[in-house]
Amino acid sequence: MDIFEASRKNRLDDLASALRVNHPDITDYHGATPLIIACYYNSLDAVALLLAAGANPDLRDQTGNTALMGASFKGYNKIVAMLLEAGALVDKQNNNLATALTLAATFGRTEIVNLLLENGADPLTEDRFGKNPLDYSKEQDNLLCYELLSAAVKKRSDNS
Repeated sequence: MDIFEASRKNRLDDLASALRVNHPDITDYHGATPLIIACYYNSLDAVALLLAAGANPDLRDQTGNTALMGASFKGYNKIVAMLLEAGALVDKQNNNLATALTLAATFGRTEIVNLLLENGADPLTEDRFGKNPLDYSKEQDNLLCYELLSAAVKKRSDNS
């Protein structure tokens, strides 16, 4: 089993074997790393193993998405927390200039929105369409996300 399949299926023995002969940041034909794949498929143990092996949480695939973006989009709270603890850059942008917070706000991932904000995510970072996470949460009627983001924006303006 190759490193990507082992990451996808959370097969730790196979992943450990693959890591003996592959760098943890190897990429597939889409530019995805084993960590990006493990995060997207909610392979929690594989994520932990890859991070322990030195996988870079900030590498981007061909569309510019990082592991944090994939986990935020899919709603995997534990993986988002692991990536943040490993030092993942919270405001990294993909090819559309969206951040993990943009994706979490768009898809109503309230707990992840809160985690990202607690770790310094900017609720006003605009994507290539000129919209920010606050805009997307409002458009998608994600009321709890909108309230969290509005409070974060207010707090920022009060502190400046």
